[in-house]
Formats: sequence, C-alpha cells, structure tokens
Amino acid sequence: MPAMLRTSPPARPWWERPGLDAPHGRLRVAGHDLAPIAAAIGTPCFVYDLDRVVENAERFAAALRGTGIPFRLRFALKANPFPDLLAVLRGIAAPGRPGAVGIDACSPGEVKHALTHGWLPDEISFTGTNLSGRDLDVLLAAGPIRLNLDAVSQVERVGLRAPGRAIGLRVNPGAGAGYHEGLAYAGERPTKFGIWPDRIDDAVTAARRNGLTITSLHFHAGSGWLADGLGAFETALVRAVEIARRLLNAGCPIDELNVGGGLGVPARAEEQAVPLDAYAALLARHVGPLGITVACEPGDYLVKDSAVLLGEVVTVEGRGGTTFVGLDLGWNVNCMYFIYRYAQEIVPVIAPDAARTSTVTVAGNINEAGDVFAQHYPMAPVAEGDLVAILNAGGYEQAMQSTHCLRPPAAAVFLRRAETPVR
Repeated sequence: MPAMLRTSPPARPWWERPGLDAPHGRLRVAGHDLAPIAAAIGTPCFVYDLDRVVENAERFAAALRGTGIPFRLRFALKANPFPDLLAVLRGIAAPGRPGAVGIDACSPGEVKHALTHGWLPDEISFTGTNLSGRDLDVLLAAGPIRLNLDAVSQVERVGLRAPGRAIGLRVNPGAGAGYHEGLAYAGERPTKFGIWPDRIDDAVTAARRNGLTITSLHFHAGSGWLADGLGAFETALVRAVEIARRLLNAGCPIDELNVGGGLGVPARAEEQAVPLDAYAALLARHVGPLGITVACEPGDYLVKDSAVLLGEVVTVEGRGGTTFVGLDLGWNVNCMYFIYRYAQEIVPVIAPDAARTSTVTVAGNINEAGDVFAQHYPMAPVAEGDLVAILNAGGYEQAMQSTHCLRPPAAAVFLRRAETPVR
C-alpha cells in the first residue's frame, strides 16, 4: 500500500489567542459566538473579554516581579474608564495587597472617577499638562495622590496653594519612542510635555522656595512602540535616570521613577510585541542601582486586545479603481486610524481566516474625507450585509467616542469566559 501522506494542520491566524478564536470558521470572544451577539445587540458594538485584561496585567506584573526590583503597576485610566473593566482590575487585589493595580490619571475628572470606583488616593498617580487653577484646586483636595507636574509654572502655582506638599516632576528626557514618529512624546522635536533638562534647576528652585518636596520623577517616551522601539525607550530611560541622579545628588528624596506606559500591541502579523522580560530587565539594570521604586503605567497594553468592534458592511463599491468597503460606523466610534494612524486588523465574523484576495479601502459613515479605517488593505472578500470585526478595539476607542454628525455611540458587551453576556 502506498504510504499515507501526512498533512499539517492549517496555520492558525496570527491574531488568535486565549479568548479570541474561530472554531468552525466562526469568530468568538471569550468563548461566545459573535454573530448571535450582533443580532441581539445590533451594530456597531464593542465586545470585551474581561479575562484578557486580567491576563495582561498579571503577565506585566510577573515580568517586573521576576527582576526583584520594587515596582508599582498602574493602569492609565484614559485608555478605558468603563466600570465593568475597572471592576476586574480592582478585583485583582485589594488596596495595599501584593498585585494591586493602581491608577494613572491625567485629569481631575479621572482622579474623581478612580476614587468613585474603589481606588484610594495613595494608589493614584496624576500626570497632566496645561493645568488650570481650577484643576489644581480639585487635585489638591483629592488627598495624598502622587502629583507629577510638567511645567515650572505648575510648581510655582502648587507652591502658592499647598506649601510643604510632596510633588513629582514630569521631565522630557530628549529622547522618545512611538508606533511612528508622530507618537513619540519626547525627543529632539519640542512637544508640550515635560520639563526639559535645562529647566530642572528652575523647578528645584521653585519647589524649595515654596517648601515643596520632590519625591518622584516621571517621563513618558511615547505611545504604541513595539519590539523595535525598545532601544529608543532605553535611550530615554538612561537620560531619565541621569536626571534622577541629579535630583538625588541635590538632596531631593526621590523614591519613585515613573517610566510611563506606551507599550503597544501588534496589529499586523509582521509586528512584534515588546518582550516583557527584556523590558523589565532594562528597568532593573538602569533603575535598580538607584535603590528606588520603578512605576509603570500601561493603558493600551492592558486593554487593547481585550475587545473587538463589530460592524456591518453596508457598501461594497468600486470608485476610481479602488474598492471601498463601507461600514455602519465611523471615526466617532473608532478613532484609531483617524487620530493616531494605528493599524488594525479587520476580519469577517464568518470565516475570519479566509484568504485575503482583495485589496480595499475600509471606510466609515461619517461625512468626512478622513473617515477611513484602512487603505490599500488586503482583505477577505465581503458582501453587503456581512459582519466584520475590527480587532484590538479595547483601548481609546469606546473611551473617545463622540456624537459627531449626530451619529450615536456604539453599544458594549462585557464578557467573562463561560458566562452569559452582560450588556
């Protein structure tokens, strides 16, 4: 008898993970078939896998814990402030317990929101920009939050309102990293963020004049950087450590270096995630010798791949040699490409791993020319009435929805694995 041919199992889509899969050609989140959810809720609709948020947070913390350095992990609230999601983060551990996830806030409203949803003031770190006197009054009344100031004038105004208070400084180390150049928040290109090294002495003088104690240092390299940005992040980190040493040598009792967030999540098969062990090792190597705590405040990294955004294909039409796939949602619901130029995968809910034999532009329903989600995009063929899922939709999308053109926001479903959907 002829030898039986061995066939390899078909390759799984690169984006599959625990909680996001497609058995029998039907896309699922947290073990739930998405087609019935869309039929029941309507589109557009965000569908979350809350267990993925917990997995991401625990994986991040485990990498830091493995280095042996003292650390604090905080969630950047602006990425997603919705109570269902915050509840699972708060549920990881109670305040003061090992593993508890704190909050990074960037507005007085976010500080109030965190307090309302179970965080204590000393679990909250605030870093904002262009703060008004009204902002400062709210922040100073919130209790012992860690208050990072990103301008010398802010130091002066806090000193007038709360002499003797502990503060932190947000600095611009003159180097940054981002998903692309425009998302680097620090570097040679001047940005609105942080005190530059040549103004550090001015900030220290202003603090001392007002009896303020500088106890923390903060920097944020940029947003969405991936494995190929680790070297650029290290450059920013080294410069921030130099500033920390400068402050320590000046007698400032720095007890925390906050390295910000900004770690991205791959959106294409060829993109590589930041290796967390290598990232944590960098922190240990450069911050460890200072003998202080390192703080990290990922937002998008913890929640981005926890959700998909469902939409219906309402138009498939050729225009000037380009095939446009139009969806029943717009940038008011998903601003990732419109504002940030982040890539996202867009797959059919039925047969999501089908061959991508078409090249299309995927566009939304907002009456603006820039309302597109992908251009020159290889996609499986779709027809009007089909459901598609935009992946990596858990961060900054639902949080940034608007009613531009009086288009309504999307619904949301929050799932735990093996549970009934919760609207």
